[in-house]
Amino acid sequence: MKKISDCLKENFEIEYRVHSLQRMFEREITESDVKYLLVHGDIVELYEDDYPLPSMLINGCSSSNIPLHIVIAVNSDEKKLVVVTVYIPTSERWNADFTRRIL
Repeated sequence: MKKISDCLKENFEIEYRVHSLQRMFEREITESDVKYLLVHGDIVELYEDDYPLPSMLINGCSSSNIPLHIVIAVNSDEKKLVVVTVYIPTSERWNADFTRRIL
């Protein structure tokens, strides 16, 4: 799976699924927030066997310091980063820095 930084350097297009746009609207998360997290966030989980595209969970904060998680699928053939969903992680489900799930 390609690294996000490599994809951005190669000018991959960012494509938003309808679900992700709905969640962004509901949660007042902007495209700028997503782009900021793609540059500054950390991959905390890989889903290499996801179908139809391998994906990953990215953790970080928006430019206004709001914690965010983004699930991104990587379509190397079409040079696209596909935003599957975006959400604000909670301490009920995640550890203090939102990098590991609480079982």
